[in-house]
Amino acid sequence: MFHELIQDLKRDEGWKASAYQDHLGYWTIGYGFLVDERKGGTLPREVAEYWLEYAVKQRWDAFCLRHVWVQDQPWDVQRALANQVYQMGVEGVSNFRNMLTALQEGDRVKAAKEALDSRWAIQTPARAARVAALMRGNDALE
Repeated sequence: MFHELIQDLKRDEGWKASAYQDHLGYWTIGYGFLVDERKGGTLPREVAEYWLEYAVKQRWDAFCLRHVWVQDQPWDVQRALANQVYQMGVEGVSNFRNMLTALQEGDRVKAAKEALDSRWAIQTPARAARVAALMRGNDALE
C-alpha cells in the first residue's frame, strides 16, 4: 500500500530538481516539498544531513576520478581538498594547478601558500585559513 501511495504522490506532485514556486507562489523543491518559510516550510535536518553526505561523496568521487593521485595523500590533505571541492566543485579546485602540483610533489607548505594566494582565500578567508592549515599538516578544527 505505501509503495502505491508513493507512486501516486510522485505522479501528482511531479519532480523538479531545482527550487520553484508552486501554484500559490510558495517555494518548493523535489516532489512538492514546501521550503518557503512564509508557510512554515523547512528542510528537515535529517534530509540536509543526508544531502550533505551525498553531495560530498559525489563531488569527492568525481575529483578522485580526475586526480587519482589524491587517494595516496595523507588524510588531512584529502580532507582539505574535499572541503574545497564541496565549495568550489571539481573544476574550481582543478584550476588550482600550482597547489595541486605542490601536493603531488609532497610540498604541503607550498600547496597551502598557493591555496591562500587566490581569490577564494580573499572571499572566504577563515575557511581558507583552516583548509591551508590542514594542507600543512595542522589540525584546523578551530
